[in-house]
Amino acid sequence: MSRLRLVRVAFATVAVVLVLALVATVVAAVVVVRRPLPEVSGELTIPGLDAEVTVSRDPRGVPTITATTPEDLFRAQGYVTAQDRFFEMDYRRHVTAGRLSELVGENADALAADKVIRTFGWRKVAEREWEIVDESTREALQAYADGVNAYLATRDPSQIAVEYAVLGLRLHTPAPREWDPVDSLAWLKALAWDLRGNYDRELARARTFASVQDVARVEQLFPDYPQDLNTPILSAAQVGTQVTPTAATHDLDLADADLQRALDSAQQALDAVPHLVGDGEGIGSNSWVVAGEHTESGAPLLANDPHLGISAPGIWAQVGLRCAEVSDACPFDVTGFANAGMPGVVIGHNADLAWGLTNLGADVTDFFLEKVDGDVSVRDDGTAPIRERRETISVNGASSVEITVRETVHGPIVSDVLDVDTVADAPVPEGAPGRQLEVALAWTALQPGHTADALLAMATAKDADDVAAVAALLEVPAQNIVFATTDGHIGYQAPGRIPLRADVQGGPVPSDGSWPRPGWDSAFDWRGYVEPEQMPRALDPAEGFVVAANQAVTPSGVGPMLTTDWDYGYRAERIRTQLEELLATGEPIGVDDMATLQSDQHNPYADVLVPTLLSLTIGDSFDDDGQELLRSWDRVSSADSAAAAYFAAVWKTILRLAFDDELPDDASPTGDSRWLEVVRRLVDDPSSPWWDDRSTPAVVEGRDEILTRAMVSARRQLTTQLGRDVEDWRWGMLHVAAPEHPVLGGESLPGVVRRLVNPSPLSVGGGSAIVDATAWDASSLTYEVTAAPSMRMVVDLGDLDSSTWVNLTGTSGHPASVHYTDQFEAWATGETFPWPFTRAATEADATDHLTLVPEG
Repeated sequence: MSRLRLVRVAFATVAVVLVLALVATVVAAVVVVRRPLPEVSGELTIPGLDAEVTVSRDPRGVPTITATTPEDLFRAQGYVTAQDRFFEMDYRRHVTAGRLSELVGENADALAADKVIRTFGWRKVAEREWEIVDESTREALQAYADGVNAYLATRDPSQIAVEYAVLGLRLHTPAPREWDPVDSLAWLKALAWDLRGNYDRELARARTFASVQDVARVEQLFPDYPQDLNTPILSAAQVGTQVTPTAATHDLDLADADLQRALDSAQQALDAVPHLVGDGEGIGSNSWVVAGEHTESGAPLLANDPHLGISAPGIWAQVGLRCAEVSDACPFDVTGFANAGMPGVVIGHNADLAWGLTNLGADVTDFFLEKVDGDVSVRDDGTAPIRERRETISVNGASSVEITVRETVHGPIVSDVLDVDTVADAPVPEGAPGRQLEVALAWTALQPGHTADALLAMATAKDADDVAAVAALLEVPAQNIVFATTDGHIGYQAPGRIPLRADVQGGPVPSDGSWPRPGWDSAFDWRGYVEPEQMPRALDPAEGFVVAANQAVTPSGVGPMLTTDWDYGYRAERIRTQLEELLATGEPIGVDDMATLQSDQHNPYADVLVPTLLSLTIGDSFDDDGQELLRSWDRVSSADSAAAAYFAAVWKTILRLAFDDELPDDASPTGDSRWLEVVRRLVDDPSSPWWDDRSTPAVVEGRDEILTRAMVSARRQLTTQLGRDVEDWRWGMLHVAAPEHPVLGGESLPGVVRRLVNPSPLSVGGGSAIVDATAWDASSLTYEVTAAPSMRMVVDLGDLDSSTWVNLTGTSGHPASVHYTDQFEAWATGETFPWPFTRAATEADATDHLTLVPEG
């Protein structure tokens, strides 16, 4: 996962000061790091409460909050979340407001992030959102903010989080600002950004064309979804008719140097945005639900594990929210995974319904190429004004920075945000009346929406109709919803604000959103959005289960056009196959079976490549040792597998040898499911030009030469890294999960600080496009995990107290807390913990009790 390098370099100059301050004596160190730990028992007075609120915590520190009114419930949730995770919340709101430099000081990466996010205007959109959300949502957001502020009111920064004490050694760290309800809404923009659709591939296509110079060859690197191999979520019979926009014609010069420089500038700007929940093709999720006729309890089972970036603390805060008496006036009795800074629960279950979310991957962004002439852009036969606004970025300890943000009719211009090679003096395209080309971003999340309403409504949903109503509000990020009810129903629902695009004919590339669009031609403007009632859904399918793991939602040409760029479905198909095998035995499925499937490590890359790799001859007895490992490999990428380590090195080398010579310098193959599908098709075409290594001009390589060279190279690479004896190799030696603190994670910090805030790396199995989706980036220098199951849950709708869950690291954001990493090892080994829900069960499991009482 891309991580922002912020405080890390700056702290190199104060390393000695930190050591003196934090470890001069053991006592001083303990005081500094333990001072922010929350009170979890006894009684505390909280302003604004109407009645007492109880907070019980389980052995892993997970709170269950019980109150008599929704306002008290969310006020207490705000207070308790601030107790556990306020620095995380504060960091996130600085990012989403474009105020990161204000927190961390003078730093080039922080300033670049601020510039781009101010250009997007996330905070301004959130302010508009505050005006349109439901009154009950505003009340919940305000109560949550009041609870956060009640916690902050009596504490100086060092009592709130150890991070403020560390930052205070080089910067002035004033008391954090009060929490504003809009801070919560702005967080939803960051969530939507990391979970948006295909913008990476859209830019990648256009930028790859600059080096390949052939649209057809570029499209070979972005193949169609393999529907003959991997099943979509729904069948054609379960979906309505295709939504077909209007048609027009267009022209676009993809080879234009000005266009390519604009795209490169846009890419650099977008790369500067911090990824708060993850980045790259490893971001996705598994979810599935099985009907009660096939389960041990006789009621449905639901499983979900969202694949997001790994960080310390992890992304999710576990919590239970309960009204003392559930009624229309106070309807909440829900438990699950929340985001610190947002009231409610994002994924979980209540007494009637469980739900899971996976990234739909809908195409909700487009890049519009704009012909700009001063303060106008070209539009058909005329022009349209470009709006401008000034933004001032405060920098802690340094002078403020001013920027000018420009917006076309399509959205903010992103190609001129950073101080990079500009396009101002580039050649003007033939026939273009403007001086230069720029790139504007159109994104559905830059319009105010009702996602906050949806998240709170989901907590009280009871049936499929309620889920459909939630889906109509859940505009961004678009997420597949799988659900099950205690009365026996299972289902699927697709939500989201999905643009309608015209089918524009006659140009060099498709107009379906997979390539950048000519902004000077109004034929390319969005034509509205897919109506909620046209979004795909299913209830109680005949096969008895639903699998939603980022694969295509519907068969090609059926239902609304959501995107052309899906995950390629290898995880989903493995889950489907395993469920079919379980059902075929006739034995009822239990919670343990679901958890076992979540940790499945079968490697689909091996299915594609190993037969061909074993058919080749390696003459040297040393070089073929790795190949010999593959002959007896079960194709499972477990942490203790030597063959899995070798195969990963082979795969990485294949991608480098076959593709790096023709791709842009920063566009090396990452090795995700798209590249698996590319190579799967090329394996059957051994003379494809892609196999030829252009760096050896005197030789034209084919498939067999490249694969053989990759095996020999991998053997030698791992000999250097892991030793001469292949039997001593282990995948877990290379493939480690190493969550890092977003600010204090760098090598420039003293070891004592790094060890405090960054959990020790753990060896893990799995990999990209594997059900146990511990993704890694084949274009990087290591095999470290970049994205992974951020949590795992299995809900038994027949006995909610038999459900299980686990978080990536722990529920606390305080490095000194035992709950900062107390779930990490269990997570790494595929274990889970009991997840009690009923009042009796949560009380029996509680180890700490805190009472929050009103003033007076």
